[in-house]
Formats: sequence, C-alpha cells, structure tokens
Amino acid sequence: MNKYVPSKGGNILYFDCYSGISGDMTLGALLDLGLDLEKLRKMLATVNLSGYSLRAEKVSRGGISGTRAIIDIEEKNEVGRHLPDILKIIEHSGLPEPVKTNSAAVFTHLAEAEAAVHGVPVEKVHFHEVGAVDAIIDIVGTASALYLLGIDKIVSSPLPLGRGEVMTAHGMLPLPAPATLELIAKRETPVSGRDVDFELVTPTGAALLTALAESFGRLPDFTVKAVGYGAGSHNPGYPNYLRLIYGNCINRALTYEEEVCLIETSIDDLNPEIYGYLMDKLFGAGALDLYFTPIQMKKNRPSVQLTVLSPPHLLGKLQTIIFSETTTLGLRISSARKVMQQRESISVETKWGPIRIKYIPVIDNSMPFNFAPEYEDCSDIALKSGLPLKEVYRLAEDLFRNLY
Repeated sequence: MNKYVPSKGGNILYFDCYSGISGDMTLGALLDLGLDLEKLRKMLATVNLSGYSLRAEKVSRGGISGTRAIIDIEEKNEVGRHLPDILKIIEHSGLPEPVKTNSAAVFTHLAEAEAAVHGVPVEKVHFHEVGAVDAIIDIVGTASALYLLGIDKIVSSPLPLGRGEVMTAHGMLPLPAPATLELIAKRETPVSGRDVDFELVTPTGAALLTALAESFGRLPDFTVKAVGYGAGSHNPGYPNYLRLIYGNCINRALTYEEEVCLIETSIDDLNPEIYGYLMDKLFGAGALDLYFTPIQMKKNRPSVQLTVLSPPHLLGKLQTIIFSETTTLGLRISSARKVMQQRESISVETKWGPIRIKYIPVIDNSMPFNFAPEYEDCSDIALKSGLPLKEVYRLAEDLFRNLY
C-alpha cells in the first residue's frame, strides 16, 4: 500500500506516464502545472544542502510546450550516502511534517529495493546516483510540491518499460534497471512493454509512484483543473513528457437539499403501549422520520426521547398530535438542513412476481453503488415460493446487478 500523507486535501493528481517518469520529469511537470518556483525554492532552502541551484526552462517537444526542471550542481564529486544519512537530513530540516514523511517514505522504498537487489541490509545500502544532491532535490522537491499544491490523492497510469542498457555506478545494467523492477514487483504495479532502447522509468520515478500513488489504472472520475508537462532529458523525436492532470473529486451521486423542522421531547410517564400507536399516527400525518431514544432523566427515571422530522408546513399538525397523544408538557423545535441522495425505483422480474428495488443513480454509466430491494415485495415472494427471505434478497440483488 502507498504511504502518502495528504497535505491540505480535496485535490487529485493523475500521473499520465505515457513516456515514463523520472525525478526531473516530475519536478518539471509540477512546475508546468503552475507550482510557484520561488515557493518551492524557499521550502527546499530549509534542507541542509548546499552547492546547487534549481531553475526551470520552457521547452517544446513534438509541438507541445512543457517545462524542464534543471538542477545545477557546483561540485560534481559528491560522496554517496546511506539511508540513515538521508533520513537525518530530512528530519533535521524545516520542512512541514507531511513533506518529511513522504520524502522519507520514497527513500525508504528505494533503499529496500536496492537492498533486495544487492543482498545487503537496508541500512548498509550505499546510494550513488540517488544519494547525490540532485536526486535528493528531486524527491524532496516533489514531496514539497505536492504539499504546496494541496494534493490529497495520487493516481497513476501503468508504467511503460523500455529495453537496453544503462550506465550506473555499478557499471552497465540491463533495462529496466534492477531497482526499478524490484520496486514495481513489490507493489505489483501494472506495466506495459515499449519497443524503445532507453530508460523510460528511472528508479527515482518508480520509487515516487510506488511509495505515494494510491492506485495504478485509468484516469479517475474528477473535474480537470490544469495539465502540466515535464520534459525528460532524452529527446527521442517525440513529445517525451510526463503529463500530470490535476483536478477535484466528483461527487458521483446526485444530491438535493431541503429545510426541515426537528421536534424533540423527553417523556418519562407514558404507557409504553402508546408509543407504537403514536408512531403510526405521526407517520400517517406526514412525518418524514421519527425515532425513540432511551435516556435517563431527573430523579434517575428511565425515559424516552421522541424525535420527529417534520416538513415545515406540517409542524403545527404534528405538534398537536404529540400534545394530544402523549403526556409531554413542552417541545423543542429547531430548524435543520436535510441533504439527500436522489433515489429511483425499478422492478426486477421473478417467476413469482416483480420485486421493486430502490437505488441511488449516478452521473456516469457505472453501476449504482447503493441499492436495496423492497422488504414487502421480498417477503411476499418468500411466502409464495417457500424460499428463505435472505435468498429472495440475494436473487433480487443478482437480477438488479445483471441490468448494469
């Protein structure tokens, strides 16, 4: 499972990895999406790293405009770092806690993959490329950008994998890189093969998504607000971008609201046999809902709290019934807002007769996520057929599902 810690909530970010993903492609796409570079620099300045600068460059690939994130390093002979070294840098920074947590999760994912590949303990993994300043900025910068954009949920497309070889600190390695494959296998990430001879998914890119993405698959149902293109360093002659699609969740259920009145009273001296009659009479007069709650009143008397939900225009009528049918001397009246999902009804046919099913419609063509057979219809069929009532319910539900 992903370990992503949301920051401000409410926003979805979809990683469309049609041409792969790397750390610099991710940063570039986030900047292209509208992330303020100065705000990102200010947040990264709280990390105890020096000798680098971060800039953004507009590029055009295949007629599509995008952004390339470039990290200029002053000192090229950087020493490698172990996981505890990197986690200490993150922990002692001035980053917000969600950024620290997400950055540490990505590096830990990567260390576990490298440990499995090289057969060494996690704490002994010696990062080379990933331990360099530019890779730390890629990962911590991405976590910072997600926080600044208020991303609540990350979803990704399946990852495309190329073939060939790549030169690393360990020498020439096959593609996909062993650490990349280990990360993908551990998360059971869906992939697609591509007939290209260069690296599409880097270990850093794989670590970001396997650590932070909630799921891998199709574009989710959401309202698109912005699109960003992050350029890769390789130019194969087509638009080599990571595409990020940013938006908000859609409430797939249709809802409506109405104003109602809430009537409450506490009763400790009424014959219990009257409550059933009272319920029938109030529903018959138009109450939207009502219920009884056992409570403890003064002098330690067990009692009942009556709660009635009334349309505003029936308030007087329902008040009169309560006063005439109970022993209460007073009522508490308040206004409330009722939010409801729209519901519809359809009948499914059985050989013993129809069964009505109430369901919540949705705005797309997917199956309704909330539905229920009518009890009265199911009980009638159970008596006619001799089937257990629970089996009739199952039959009705199966017939309904077959409609979608």
